[in-house]
Amino acid sequence: MAEGAPAAPARLRIRVLNAIAAEGLARLPAQRYELGRDFADPAAILVRSADMHAMAIPASVQAVARAGAGTNNIPVAALSARGVPVFNAPGANANAVKELVLAGLLMAARQIAPALRFVAALDPAAADLERLVEDGKKDFAGTELQGQTLGVVGLGRVGALVADAAIKLGMQVIGFDPEITVDAAWGLPAQVRRAGSVAEVLRSAPFVTLHVPLLAATRGLVGAANIGLMRPGAVLLNFSRDGVVDNAAVRAALDAGALSAYVCDFPSAALHGHARVVALPHLGASTREAEVQCAVMVAEQLRAYLEDGQITNAVNFPAVSLARESAWRVAIANANVPNMLGQISTTMARAGLNIHTMVNKSRGEMAYTLVDVDSPVAAPVLQALAAIPGVLAVRSLVAATA
Repeated sequence: MAEGAPAAPARLRIRVLNAIAAEGLARLPAQRYELGRDFADPAAILVRSADMHAMAIPASVQAVARAGAGTNNIPVAALSARGVPVFNAPGANANAVKELVLAGLLMAARQIAPALRFVAALDPAAADLERLVEDGKKDFAGTELQGQTLGVVGLGRVGALVADAAIKLGMQVIGFDPEITVDAAWGLPAQVRRAGSVAEVLRSAPFVTLHVPLLAATRGLVGAANIGLMRPGAVLLNFSRDGVVDNAAVRAALDAGALSAYVCDFPSAALHGHARVVALPHLGASTREAEVQCAVMVAEQLRAYLEDGQITNAVNFPAVSLARESAWRVAIANANVPNMLGQISTTMARAGLNIHTMVNKSRGEMAYTLVDVDSPVAAPVLQALAAIPGVLAVRSLVAATA
């Protein structure tokens, strides 16, 4: 090895809390990474459904990656305060969820669940079985989706796919999303009529499907205050998160006949056993294809961050990409406050470091800086950077040798 050339980095330990698709784990090569369940000092954590809120997360953890879209099982705020990004896989399971929503629509429209219960209760040995079937089927007459209106609340990747599929089934679609991104808006079918509020969607459509994250602003999004706006006999579908719907209000609406059916992916004690409820055991992303896509996406994002400091699809950090101009790079997570770049540059200049290139991006209260320099960064310099008020985390990223 030539004098001054960077040494090959040590293998990084990744703690894997759940079963992750092998195709995703393969994106973390054994020569660079060590995977296991019981590391005391992991560099990162890979997770699917394990609840991390009660976990003691070691100070060694530089990133958390969830092989899925939602991050409700991860203490995002606490990790943000430590300068630790939380990655997810938005859109990787979107097609799987879309297909399950379509199944839910058809189940409700054609009364498939009660019809199945009726058939299961029949005596197959009955002499008049055929007559019983013919007499009973009139109670399960349904409606066709073609020509009906579907209301979509939340027009992200899943909502947009559901809207597109519904249009192809011959449905009219009305949608609402106050936080819609430019990319999502471009990807939305032109036939989707834009609503100005959740209330407008509830009033306008006999079928309403929810596709929003569970946040303080969306908890109880559909509840006692607005469920009465829905058309008599309407169908409500929830394949986002349990908490966006008030289950007590849904039960009251079902009992009163105001709702004809509630189809969801989240069983609950409040609705268990109700004849007009179809509750699935959180099957939205439970396909082999979705599991592989989620695992591959987050593994690649995690590797890009650990090795080069790149950030894609972090729920608490800005997206940052910077082509390497040097083997020596410094990644800094910091509070989004004035003069941070000036202090970083000054600290490096005092240490005699020449900056090749630098990028800084912010997202809300969080900012993130990548700096390529022309020589190794000594430990005292990293300590000086970490001591700047507002700096949350500092990492030295040395490129692997050829």
